[in-house]
Amino acid sequence: MTPSSGKYADFEGLRERAVALRRGGHGLRRIGDELGVRDKDVLSRLVKGEAPPEWTKRPRAKDDLRERARALRLQGWTYDRIRAELGCSKSSVSLWVRDLPRPEPTCTPEERQARMNAGLARLHAARDQERRAAKQAAAEAVGALSDREPYLAGVALYWAEGTKDKPHARRQSVEFVNSDPGVIGVFLAWLDLLGVGRDRLHCRVVIHDSADVAAAERHWADLVGRERSDLGRTVLKRYGPKTVRKNTGESYRGCLGIEVRRGADLYRRVEGAWYGIVGAVLPGDASNRT
Repeated sequence: MTPSSGKYADFEGLRERAVALRRGGHGLRRIGDELGVRDKDVLSRLVKGEAPPEWTKRPRAKDDLRERARALRLQGWTYDRIRAELGCSKSSVSLWVRDLPRPEPTCTPEERQARMNAGLARLHAARDQERRAAKQAAAEAVGALSDREPYLAGVALYWAEGTKDKPHARRQSVEFVNSDPGVIGVFLAWLDLLGVGRDRLHCRVVIHDSADVAAAERHWADLVGRERSDLGRTVLKRYGPKTVRKNTGESYRGCLGIEVRRGADLYRRVEGAWYGIVGAVLPGDASNRT
């Protein structure tokens, strides 16, 4: 039904009354009650062009934040500082203050770089502390170990890093190479647990030819508890002039290779123990059994 037909045939008369009520400060609901009009579309047409009273305008939730942001920007605050102060997004700050002039720098480029470096240093220090705390908590959670835990750990460690028997190459020997002194130490403790004497170990260093070979040999000999002269011939790795290496510096000691003499029986025990672990975790899985 159009405003000019039916019950709203006297539309112009209704409009005059509606405009008068609107200018008197009444809202649409009151105007509708006074005129007996319930159709929202018709009410809108009756007061078209008339501004609503101030009391009917809903305040914008962020108007106060916007004004505070503008005031802070005029004081020379940066976007990030305003964002942190008001707890709003940086995009909102930009929208509110982008028409204002950019504040003059309060420090030199060198001072800004120094502040940034100091901030990064604080961030890195906090992250380092967090990492150390997490590692310390994990280390303390390990607690005391029985012989079983190092035994199983050693089996898994050997199967990850040691030489393994293949159907096409029946070696059945125990050979282990690693560059981490902690890993070598755990491996040696595992061999002690299995009753393998140090006299059965043949050890030799594997290292890049440009490193301090003598220092590396002393390092690994001390770790194994042997004389430097007891080590086998060091294997030197040579690379071309275009090779970019990251493992350099005084801390680089290459790798230590350990071979257990007369180790065939030990290898079979290790392989069997490994498949025992696999079978306990994945019952019925006989894949890769050699």
